Amino acid sequence: MEMMKAVVMHEFGGPEVLKYEDFPKPEPGPDEVVVEVHAVSVNRTLDLVVRAGDYVAPIKLPHILGVDPSGIISAVGKDVKDRHVGQRVVTIPWRSKPVGPVDAVGMQHLGGYAQFVKLPAVGTVPMPDGIDFPEATVVARHAPQAYNLLRDRAALKSGESVLIMGASGGLGSAGVQIAKHMGATVIAGAGAPDRVQATLDLGADFGVDYRKEDLTERVLELTDGRGVDVVFENIADPVLFPKAFHSIARHGRLVTAGSHGGGEVTLDVKRLYLYQIAVLGSIGFTHEDVTASLEAAAEGAFNVLIDEMLPLERAAEAHERVASREGVGKVILQPAH
Repeated sequence: MEMMKAVVMHEFGGPEVLKYEDFPKPEPGPDEVVVEVHAVSVNRTLDLVVRAGDYVAPIKLPHILGVDPSGIISAVGKDVKDRHVGQRVVTIPWRSKPVGPVDAVGMQHLGGYAQFVKLPAVGTVPMPDGIDFPEATVVARHAPQAYNLLRDRAALKSGESVLIMGASGGLGSAGVQIAKHMGATVIAGAGAPDRVQATLDLGADFGVDYRKEDLTERVLELTDGRGVDVVFENIADPVLFPKAFHSIARHGRLVTAGSHGGGEVTLDVKRLYLYQIAVLGSIGFTHEDVTASLEAAAEGAFNVLIDEMLPLERAAEAHERVASREGVGKVILQPAH
């Protein structure tokens, strides 16, 4: 049996449960490919929460994390027609349809914290020239979801205003750029001065440090008391969520695909119906969204924030870095080959 290096969990717990060790190298099934991993990101919910044993879906041990690996196809199954060895690809984590966190790489299936990962061929998207693996991993992980939330769920229109919460994170920074591309006025909310500045550098019109300023008061000030048309809220922090919610204008919308701030918040139902606000959740996107996002990045129209790139064997350190909330942007793991 051929072996590879991987970061393996044999139990749930802190970062110390991540063990860099030998693990059987995967072989593709008839409709699968094996990808030599060159980059995979560390995600707060889909990695740290899963590792701790607190994820909502059951995870079988031993387990390998990593929902968004990018790399080069090293083997293809006998029924695969539209992928080939040597092709550069990114990963769509969901293995089944309809899209949903019920059959996902890095959760219910072994993920990309490894030198090689096995994937359904339909769960990969070819990378264009002009983009490297760490950048592609971040783009494919977050930009398609941001498109779905802003374009499809919120139906954001040119000339509207949007508050992006957690705006320096992977999903938030994608939201800032996509909202600007769609013609919106963007208010970026982040939790430290350097994070606010990073969002302004990405094109946000205004920045709010919601750890030092009253978020609702500042947003109302910036919108002449009206509030924003859309809140892009993927934190679900019990303190910040009500502040963001009270920043929404009449007939406004709140969209979300995240809850790493806790997930349980209070909701002012009186404001909900009096202001006729819509609250919309989504976890979906299409192959076309991924392709469009990668092409935009390759053309220089979409930038990513990367905090740090570490070798795979330092995965525990990477988890500590993400948990500390000290960095700006994504932490990327790079397996050695």
